[in-house]
Amino acid sequence: MQRFVKVFGTGCLKCETLYENVKKAAQELGIEVFIEKVQDIKQMALFGVLKTPGLWIDGQLVSQGELLSVEDVKKLLSK
Repeated sequence: MQRFVKVFGTGCLKCETLYENVKKAAQELGIEVFIEKVQDIKQMALFGVLKTPGLWIDGQLVSQGELLSVEDVKKLLSK
């Protein structure tokens, strides 16, 4: 089953690192993930992201304002 993930951020180091951590977590879990980077402030607001980086998985905002590790992302993707 493919998972749909959005990484919200303005291009800062934390946002880029979260994007890379999501890719690595999916690879380590061996799951198919469609990852979209969202850098538009208006889009972030529409999804309720007030702090970056933000992480949205399958229709739910699961984190914002926090840089999650690969292990943290793996836990969220495994739910």
